[in-house]
Amino acid sequence: MAKTKGVQKKQEKHSAFSPRVIAQIAEEVARRLPHPGKKSNKPKKKNGNGKRSVFLDTSAIIDGRIFAVFNLKVFDGPFIVLESILSELKHIADSNDTVKKERGRRGLELLEKLKKTRGFKVEVFSEDQEKNLKLEKYKEVDEKLIRGCKAMKGKIITCDYNLEKKANINGVTAINVNTLANLLKITAIPGESFSIKLQHIGKDITQGVGYFDDGTMVVVENSSMDLNKTVDVVVSRVIQTTAGRILFAKKIF
Repeated sequence: MAKTKGVQKKQEKHSAFSPRVIAQIAEEVARRLPHPGKKSNKPKKKNGNGKRSVFLDTSAIIDGRIFAVFNLKVFDGPFIVLESILSELKHIADSNDTVKKERGRRGLELLEKLKKTRGFKVEVFSEDQEKNLKLEKYKEVDEKLIRGCKAMKGKIITCDYNLEKKANINGVTAINVNTLANLLKITAIPGESFSIKLQHIGKDITQGVGYFDDGTMVVVENSSMDLNKTVDVVVSRVIQTTAGRILFAKKIF
């Protein structure tokens, strides 16, 4: 017996850890390892491909220009349309005003086309989904849009200046199609020269007016006699208005 104890003590001396410590380590390792069939409580890492939802406002849908931007894959969605937005759009499509009716129906057609396009995800939120986001307590459509977008950490696309500002105040990103269009227009500075075709007379009967491909208006002094002709001009001044940028130029003789 004494000899056995002596051997045991000798073995313990040659071991880095005592049997008791080894047992504790084994128990701790077993506790940390996931058991078969048992879900780990550790949160899963999100992949880096998370996309922010894009909420569409009625004004942007009936305006229609943003759909051309979508086709360029600048925004890849998913695109969200609230039930209240769709109801507003249907109401416009049923309007007695011919222009409103046409724009409303065109908006619905563009929305349907986007929904059928491969690579795009368009989702119309039902009333139940709006309730899940607690939007039923808000009466105004704009408020529902802002609150829903904020809850889903998305962004709004609109043509409504007031909605854009209200969303920004509430910490929600809002992209105004009109602002986007103005930022993408051709820029010109005084002294720059180019050629342009004059299409009609300006406010002053001595002025000729032409347009760039992006719609920028160019007013040329003393050129009313050159209508339907292409003339060489030099920019004299640039005016920024709420409707966009207007260039004033003089003919190069």
